[in-house]
Amino acid sequence: MSAAQSQSTLKAKLKALQCHFTWDIDHNSKFYRIKDKLEDIGTEEGNSWLGHIYNLQGYIHCELGFTEDAQCFLSKATEAFHQSRKDSDEGPWLLVNYGNLAWLHHRLGEEAESQTYLSKVDTLLKEYPSPSQDELHPEIYAEKAWTLMKINQEKNELVADCFQRAIRMQPDMVEWNTSHVIALAKAHKYGETPLEEEIVEKMRMAKEQDPENLYLAALELEQRALREERIEDEARELARKVLENPVSSYSGMKVLLWVYSKHISVDEAIALAEEALEKNPDVRYLKWCAALCYKWKILPDRNSHETTIQRAVNLHTEVISLYPNPSSSLVKKIALANIYAKSRHGLAKAEQTYQELLATKLEPAEKQMLYFYYAKYLHFNRKDNRASIKYYMKAAEIIQDNYFQGKSIEALENFKDRNPGSPMFREIKEFLDKLRVQNS
Repeated sequence: MSAAQSQSTLKAKLKALQCHFTWDIDHNSKFYRIKDKLEDIGTEEGNSWLGHIYNLQGYIHCELGFTEDAQCFLSKATEAFHQSRKDSDEGPWLLVNYGNLAWLHHRLGEEAESQTYLSKVDTLLKEYPSPSQDELHPEIYAEKAWTLMKINQEKNELVADCFQRAIRMQPDMVEWNTSHVIALAKAHKYGETPLEEEIVEKMRMAKEQDPENLYLAALELEQRALREERIEDEARELARKVLENPVSSYSGMKVLLWVYSKHISVDEAIALAEEALEKNPDVRYLKWCAALCYKWKILPDRNSHETTIQRAVNLHTEVISLYPNPSSSLVKKIALANIYAKSRHGLAKAEQTYQELLATKLEPAEKQMLYFYYAKYLHFNRKDNRASIKYYMKAAEIIQDNYFQGKSIEALENFKDRNPGSPMFREIKEFLDKLRVQNS
């Protein structure tokens, strides 16, 4: 076989692999934000998704051009899978990892090493065929679902389908079932109403199977609180367990703080966050959790104390410095601007922060979020309806079927309905009519 034919055959085999490099993952600035999120999960022993975490970190670092780091993470993934599946060194859980390594070595021009990992994948597929002839191996479906859940939240249906296929073929994997339920709950991220009873029932069953998963426990408490059950004592008991466990975004701390702030007391949420931060003063994730609690207290309050506002400003400023990438810091800078606006002399700083963000190069979904929050700020803090409507329109015309587009359209509809005599009535009506035609 000629060198050209050999190269063509290698590329065809690489494209046929099931791994991060072939899963049609969006390539954009979101990778830096995902990189930060993965770092905040932590690497404590016993995390059943540790191999998958390292696998995704390896892929992201490769796409960002950090190939040495990518190789290090993919090697850590291999080791983590060996540690977590102690009954065997080799198994189908390594299929995605070996596929990633084959791609990485190909990118590095190391074709012999790439071929070695392609051979390892072939061997595993022969030794561990899928239980269902027409489907991928359940280990592949599970890792693909977990990966898309972390990167492409808009692909909720595909995530659910992959988890369901994996669980149907291998129902004894508790962590798959738990993550499937968490994915179903996350699909309703911005909802303030309870989940459908079918999902809540799955959540209860998952909690029985996975009683040590504190993240799931916090989600289940939130659902019960939304159904107006009394959950205060259980929430406080869960808080003690979360505080005793290793710090991680998987610990349930952020969800629990949200439950406290919405259904118990935002001041208790702040106290819990400050206690966690006192125990772990250098953990940036906990600083972000504490900053969120202060935001939840200050933004709905017309008369927050200046010392509370200053603590919130300090926390947000520090957190922004710890998440320096623009994609990771955008939400935090928007929050800081809105907190500035609540201070006696902070409107100028708020406006400056927003103007700096508006001048930043952002992805369409990020722009939409920024326009939405700036429109709210203009309406509520600067009492500038004309400018507010302009930015609600800018947010609404970005075609993203999500919370921010929906809420922007709702704000425009409300203004139109309440102000039929306004000079802007016709402009808003024409805009919304045109938008409906575009979306139909």
